[in-house]
Amino acid sequence: MMQGIFLLLGGNIGDRLAYLKKATELIEQEVGNILQFSSLYETAPWGISNQAHFLNQAIEIQTDLDAERLLEKLLAIELALGRERHHKWYARTIDIDILLFGNEVISTSNLQIPHPQMQFRRFALIPLQEIASQIVHPLHRKTISQLLAECEDSLEVRKWGTSHFGYGSLYDNT
Repeated sequence: MMQGIFLLLGGNIGDRLAYLKKATELIEQEVGNILQFSSLYETAPWGISNQAHFLNQAIEIQTDLDAERLLEKLLAIELALGRERHHKWYARTIDIDILLFGNEVISTSNLQIPHPQMQFRRFALIPLQEIASQIVHPLHRKTISQLLAECEDSLEVRKWGTSHFGYGSLYDNT
């Protein structure tokens, strides 16, 4: 079982919390164990600003799947939850990105690991830093905390609440 696999989940259509919860349930059923959950973060949209804010969460998983098979499973989960791919950065029910897959560096036509844009996006780095601050990015050779400190992205990322869906407790954003 490989660990050190970090995913970023997010969405901005419909009941964002329900989609995140269902995505984590499907990940546990189809992919492997969830080892850690970050808090939930409400984030300004990236790329196309005239859309609803996203709800994002980073998780660490443990799986026997290789990276290509993991991607296939995650894309199937997105599809099952109503994800439609019309335009880059467009609104979506759920988006599941592979940020890190251990120390692996993968560059194929359909998969880039580490995620090639994560170091530029606070909405990815802030939740990831919460659960993996000392993990070293395999290409940049810097910790997640260092990458966050150097990130020039100024889009709003606000803690929304804490959620550990798989462990029976859910705290809202009150």
